[in-house]
Amino acid sequence: MSTTSSPAPAPTSDPLELPALGFGTYKLRGTDGSEAVTGALELGYRLIDSAYNYENEGTVGAGIRAAVERGVAAREEIIYTSKLPGRYHERTSALATVEESYHRSGVGPIDLYLIHWPNPKQGHYVEAWRALIEARERGLVTHIGVCNFLPEHMEVLEKETGELPEVNQIELHPAFPQVGALEWNTAHGVITEGWSPLGRGAALDSVPVQDAARAHDATPGQVVLAWHRAIGSLAIPKAATRARQRENLESLTLELTADEITAITALGNPDGRLKGQDPATYEEF
Repeated sequence: MSTTSSPAPAPTSDPLELPALGFGTYKLRGTDGSEAVTGALELGYRLIDSAYNYENEGTVGAGIRAAVERGVAAREEIIYTSKLPGRYHERTSALATVEESYHRSGVGPIDLYLIHWPNPKQGHYVEAWRALIEARERGLVTHIGVCNFLPEHMEVLEKETGELPEVNQIELHPAFPQVGALEWNTAHGVITEGWSPLGRGAALDSVPVQDAARAHDATPGQVVLAWHRAIGSLAIPKAATRARQRENLESLTLELTADEITAITALGNPDGRLKGQDPATYEEF
């Protein structure tokens, strides 16, 4: 076991409640990155998503601390997320990595900590999950979950530990709507977050999205984010500029019709992954 000092064990956490839209921080680094995080919190974002492998936990933590110091938001209102990389799935390494994330961010216990990928060829994801449970018991983190796990991976976690993740963050966008995974998560009480929710713009010029944008006097990006909310996916878009941050937040007032939702979902196809990263075989380190 790691001997690095850590907070006293925390009491059992309350059920996880998340806002309807998150703020992604991939590639946000340095002073500009921390200011972008603070700016997002000033606009009203409360779910901030980072990862060990983004190499910006310090940046994101600085942005959160600045927002708290300025009275923008109380720390307890902010849900800070980070993620465990695949190269540190073994128990001792996993715990040390969570400790490192804790110290890098400097915001106190990490509100939500996720296993970034299952890496099934390595076969240590159950060990990593046990480490996250231990990290929660030690008060390093408050809530735990996974990213990119297939239902069969989560079934193994439940069988081996008696506990399912609270969150599964997966690739989800109109070209790859993950209908089956979304249904499984919902049926089992697992919150679905969607990464790369705009599909890097692939669907923004599609007929269903453009038609809905005109009908609602909205941008195509706002339409896609409203579609996420309608199907039960919590989108985590990245936005470095104030204008885009505000535009994304304004999608929360947009309500699509049932026909619009169906038409956008119909854009999906089985080969819709942006980089072909199938969690059944893909390994991330």
